[in-house]
Amino acid sequence: QVQLVESGGGSVQAGGSLRLSCAASGYTWGTNCMAWFRQAPGKERERVATIYTNLDRKDYGTTYYADSVKGRFTITHDNAKNTVYLQMNSLKPEDTAMYYCAAAPLSSFYCDRYNYWGQGTQVTVSS
Repeated sequence: QVQLVESGGGSVQAGGSLRLSCAASGYTWGTNCMAWFRQAPGKERERVATIYTNLDRKDYGTTYYADSVKGRFTITHDNAKNTVYLQMNSLKPEDTAMYYCAAAPLSSFYCDRYNYWGQGTQVTVSS
């Protein structure tokens, strides 16, 4: 099992920045990648950023972003701390959502299946 705990959410004005953290514990060496998802009320869940965290992969550290956040958000991984971060800059009101950290198991080579989820942290951006 992998436990994920998010932190760093809050309220900010448009144009501001926030950094989310996701601390992983437990069977962390059994994960292939981690991602940040978000879900706003009445909207579908959206994967905003992904990073390959398996050190055995040649593409370790590779990142992917949704078009809606590309150029504004950055996902990073601190292997020593088992923590993933999401730096969010130039925030917009449409970024308002609950943000969730998730981890995919080793069997999910293309990082398309996430078995472990955090409890979520709220991000609110006012205009």
